[in-house]
Amino acid sequence: MKAHELGVAALGRALHAKTVSSTEVTQHLLARLSSHQRQGAFLATDAEAALAAARAADAALSKGAGGALTGVPVAHKDIFVTDFAKSALPSTAGSKMLEGYASPFDATVVARLGAAGMVTLGKLNCDEFAMGSANENSAYGPALNPWNAERVPGGSSGGSAAAVAARLLPAATGTDTGGSIRQPAAFCGVTGIKPTYGVCSRYGMIAFASSLDQAGPLAQSAEDCALLLSAMSGFDPRDATSAERPPQDFHAQMLSARPGASAAQPLAGLRIGLPKEFFPAALAADVAAAVRATLAELEKLGATLVDVSLPRTELSIPVYYIIAPAEASSNLSRFDGVKFGHRAAQYADLLDMYKKSRAEGFGPEVKRRIMIGTYVLSHGYYDAYYLQAQKLRRMIADDFQACFQHCDVIAGPVAPTVAWKLGEQGDDPLQAYLADIFTLPASLAGLPGMSVPAGFGAAGMPVGLQLIGNYFDEGRLLHTAHALQQATDFHTRVPAGF
Repeated sequence: MKAHELGVAALGRALHAKTVSSTEVTQHLLARLSSHQRQGAFLATDAEAALAAARAADAALSKGAGGALTGVPVAHKDIFVTDFAKSALPSTAGSKMLEGYASPFDATVVARLGAAGMVTLGKLNCDEFAMGSANENSAYGPALNPWNAERVPGGSSGGSAAAVAARLLPAATGTDTGGSIRQPAAFCGVTGIKPTYGVCSRYGMIAFASSLDQAGPLAQSAEDCALLLSAMSGFDPRDATSAERPPQDFHAQMLSARPGASAAQPLAGLRIGLPKEFFPAALAADVAAAVRATLAELEKLGATLVDVSLPRTELSIPVYYIIAPAEASSNLSRFDGVKFGHRAAQYADLLDMYKKSRAEGFGPEVKRRIMIGTYVLSHGYYDAYYLQAQKLRRMIADDFQACFQHCDVIAGPVAPTVAWKLGEQGDDPLQAYLADIFTLPASLAGLPGMSVPAGFGAAGMPVGLQLIGNYFDEGRLLHTAHALQQATDFHTRVPAGF
């Protein structure tokens, strides 16, 4: 196999076996990036810094040192800040507001993957400040879906998913606020996991909605995601929302056999809940067929399907689009043109500078959410909107706990349709909001969720199966996904031309 065809685990084994060097892999991938620039997945690269890191990894491997990730290339969603002194990669959050911003430090996720020996190739395209479901809100143009360049890759981690699907690199980081890892993973036919809120540090992640944002990996397989998540996660005293838990070996948890399981039925005894609200009449027939077929595969592997209910699923959309914009309104108030970020060239006074800098720096979707958030937090509306949304958020979380009394994992589609055409929903943002119906509930509850390739739908576009677990149950999700991927090959399929 060629170097770009190898996933994280396979490439790690090849590097340790010295059948290929990290320098050779990095050079090969940098050449691929150059020939696939039209894909729009990357916003910035630093070949010199990447090759220096690859040579350092090769030196460690030659001494018999290093771990499973040493020398494996990765790239980061441009919502994570990266130390500009180490590599000349700006941190823009996909926004004109931060165009060219040089961060003085690395995000914790970036630092931890670097400490594990991974080689950073560059920064990946995303919706501006992670606000979007299609990657069309990036100030630097959209990333394209490798399966069909006329369709969106999903968002906001669209560049991450597109880069992995196009085999421009074996893995990437992403963030998930309301589905921004799971939905693009589904649209691009790759694997992605959003861990429990607090498992990965948010330090150095440019904030959108602080009570929802969570980092996670996107890669070819569940095994690859498990390796990255093990390195990314862990308590960080610099993040007040970081979960105080001991380090987790998610790869070992993924490989652990279930009691009573066999080689033919590795999921024996696993109860998979199917919320009726995840299979409405409006669900696209092609998506429903692919998901149902994959659920049948899980049954063959020993799992039992159980009907459950999440009655407040539809309320997750208004709840999310009150809470998330409210938090965005507060978080983005720091971008005023004073200390960093875009500043208008001409202004009359300080207030005029604020107005012009923010008007010029923010895109339409960001402005829309700031306005919504400011409104629901304003005097006279806080109790009517924001407070009520928080109460419903707790009820949505309670619905999941009621489900987990009857099942171990919850499954369903990631999105109601396959990836839509570029520009198709540009004039109607509500349609994009509605597309998040199946991913928002888990985000509001702070639960772990992942997307696993589950076949193909209309126009040959990928379909994703969503798996949702209880708090800190990432190991069970990864084990379930890994068992499925040992029995199917959807995660190995590559778009034509890549």
